[in-house]
Amino acid sequence: MKNVVGIKFRKEGKIYWFESPLPSLKKDTQVIVETENGLALGSVITDVRSVPEEELPADMKPVVREVTEADNPVKEENKRLEKNARSYCADRIQARGLPMKLIDVECFFDRSKIVFYFTADNRVDFRELVKDLVQKFRIKIELRQIGARQEARIIKGLGICGREVCCATLLHNLDRVTVKMAKEQNMSLNPEKISGLCGRLMCCLAFEYDAYLDMKKNMPKPGKTIETPEGKGKMVRQDAPQGDSAAAVESGKEIPGRRTKKRK
Repeated sequence: MKNVVGIKFRKEGKIYWFESPLPSLKKDTQVIVETENGLALGSVITDVRSVPEEELPADMKPVVREVTEADNPVKEENKRLEKNARSYCADRIQARGLPMKLIDVECFFDRSKIVFYFTADNRVDFRELVKDLVQKFRIKIELRQIGARQEARIIKGLGICGREVCCATLLHNLDRVTVKMAKEQNMSLNPEKISGLCGRLMCCLAFEYDAYLDMKKNMPKPGKTIETPEGKGKMVRQDAPQGDSAAAVESGKEIPGRRTKKRK
């Protein structure tokens, strides 16, 4: 058995798993971890748990240590470096007329690498931009193109519900969202009603999808012919959250679903 713990490098980012030689690590503790590209600073998101060694990847990296007060000057210096790198990169993008939008900059704790996150409609030839950045900062540079959903997660904002977008708060991973999920929840298919700040389908459609499937499991589907106390009827309405539905009989009268049953 090995002890593992979930780590996030960004509040709105996904969870990564690391081997933990420190069994007493608590949630929200800041730690330094080893990655393929160098040392990185992250926050503990889960409790330490024991997992059979054969179920873990062979190359799982370890937590190195907890962050101490002695690390504060390094953290502040890295923040200043990220700010300067963002300003310089934005200027060079404009100067070279590149069709890309800089979203964020992340510096590894040991300054072994700086990652620039950007969006673009198409592939961008940024080789000359990389040369500019390497010459300026003398550090390994990576330009990483992200999608609209990742952009919204980083920038954040309020959704149509009035709360901060789910991708930056509730959700650890950005799972696939489909129009079928909106249909199952009887939502209007108007793009303005079911799209988030990113212009893609709202993440909350996936968040509640399984609950709707479970609620509708034993309910007749709209369009189905069923037997009612007043004869055959056709299902015309379904209210999954209320566990209710309605069927229309030949006279045009609607019979509440609680008085109906599936036709065998």
